[in-house]
Amino acid sequence: MRRGLAIFLIINALIVAWLVRSVYTLLTLLVEDGSADAIHSAEIPAPNSPLIDNMSQYIPKIIHQTYVNESVPEVWREAQKSCIDLHEDYEYKMWTDAKSREFVATEYPWFLNTFDNYSQPIQRADAIRYFVLAHFGGIYIDLDDGCNRRLDPLLSYPAWVRRTAPTGISNDAMGAIPQHPFFLRVIESLRDYDKNWHLPYITVMYSTGPLFLSVIWKEYMSSGRNIGDGPAGGRVRILMMDEYNRFAWSFFSHHKGSSWHGKDARLIFWMGSHWMMLTAMGFLIAGIVGLGAWWIWGRVLLLGQRKSRRKDGGVWERAVAWSWRGGKGSYELTERHEV
Repeated sequence: MRRGLAIFLIINALIVAWLVRSVYTLLTLLVEDGSADAIHSAEIPAPNSPLIDNMSQYIPKIIHQTYVNESVPEVWREAQKSCIDLHEDYEYKMWTDAKSREFVATEYPWFLNTFDNYSQPIQRADAIRYFVLAHFGGIYIDLDDGCNRRLDPLLSYPAWVRRTAPTGISNDAMGAIPQHPFFLRVIESLRDYDKNWHLPYITVMYSTGPLFLSVIWKEYMSSGRNIGDGPAGGRVRILMMDEYNRFAWSFFSHHKGSSWHGKDARLIFWMGSHWMMLTAMGFLIAGIVGLGAWWIWGRVLLLGQRKSRRKDGGVWERAVAWSWRGGKGSYELTERHEV
């Protein structure tokens, strides 16, 4: 029984180790706050401060946005206009579906098949933003993000993304110099993460969306390349929530968005709001499954022991069926017992 218990525990330990290894990066994201690479308020001059003119500017003055076509819905026009009006000296690029496909076909033909076969249009909108930042550099801004102030201070960081809640980073506002190693890694990883998880929200989030970007960011930091400031460095700086959109001096203002979210997204959000209850239920279910597996394993061992005893008993019965014949000085079979 002790041997059976040891085998059972070893098998379960191997299963748990495999599961932990499979989701290790996701687990580490739960404790990653990005503070080591944060862009702190103290290093950002106030709006219109003369100190801004003294800052080095590495990122080119380009604003990228994406939409199906040139006709941006009314709900986002105010946000779009705020960024354009504040940055008249910036080049503005609107990446429509047609322009995005043409760009990928011309500059990155190895990715065109993946790009065309995405099941959700938002996946193409996600992917193109990574490609244009890696290719041209500049700042990408979602249409539901308006600009509170000029973005010039953010040009001083060769690559930056923003922190999101509850964990990880988002892809709705980010900037980079051309050919930054982080965004090169991002576009190189897109094909490997092109998997269908059956729920559209999960598929989008983990193939091209913020969860995908967060995992690549965490892997990038683990690779040792997240070091070195300046245009030759590989560090990715993090725009924290306060600097993003919480105050009048923050860079962005948020407008109504998330137009691609469906019923499955509401389910995921509900799960996020009730994570403590779901975690407790998960442990309860795991305990029940574990006890059930242990009961089944015990039954298997018990049956094995019974068969072993029956086999041993049959051998003994055949053995005692031989008797000593003293006159002949030998054993002879006097009775045979079949088992």
